[in-house]
Amino acid sequence: MAKHYWTILITYIVMQLSGLLGVPLLQKLNIADPVVIWSVFSFLTALVIMLFLLRSTPDVPFERSTRVSGGQAVGWSILGVFMAYASQIVAAMIEMNVLGIDPGSENTEMLIEVAKASPIFIIVTSIIGPILEEIVFRKVIFGSLYKRFNFWIAGILSSVIFAAIHFDFSHLLIYTAMGLTFAFLYVKTKRLIVPIIAHMTMNTFVVLINVYFADDIMEMEKQLNQAQSFIGGLFS
Repeated sequence: MAKHYWTILITYIVMQLSGLLGVPLLQKLNIADPVVIWSVFSFLTALVIMLFLLRSTPDVPFERSTRVSGGQAVGWSILGVFMAYASQIVAAMIEMNVLGIDPGSENTEMLIEVAKASPIFIIVTSIIGPILEEIVFRKVIFGSLYKRFNFWIAGILSSVIFAAIHFDFSHLLIYTAMGLTFAFLYVKTKRLIVPIIAHMTMNTFVVLINVYFADDIMEMEKQLNQAQSFIGGLFS
């Protein structure tokens, strides 16, 4: 593992656990939305530290000369969004039809509720969070494993860890499938920015739909059901 990668992993773990001390501290200071404020602060701090550490870390496991061009990276980033959604849909279908797992993620629903109450939290779920996760799970963990093993071993191991860290164990398959997709994008393009953009775009779309357009979608579904019932009545 590269020199500073252990420091990056420790930074990520400390960030995840820091709320145990930070949130009560903000509560004692009577700061509104202590969970949200501490999340933004801790995630942003961790990102700054990681980016600083990566400046002095060589590209692992890929050299700069092997990267795709900027234009190709844009194309793969766009395609990556659809690939991530496709993998998520396939995994969800397997969960429902084979494993009998109900759709819907408690983890996602919880994050959406927090974002609805405090829109600033969207910065964490849509921007900072995906960047941190791609640095930790794709560049550090997957990249280190990929130097020693083939894609499938490195991809599955890193993706299972990525899935487990979301603490939504009933949907491990979905998170693992997404992790494999992002790992593929990383290997295919040799640019970490590609899975970062795909991850950020997917998260942003899900959050915006659920936070700002959920009521409109429910109303459209209601009107569609009413129209179907009316049309069905005409032919009954």
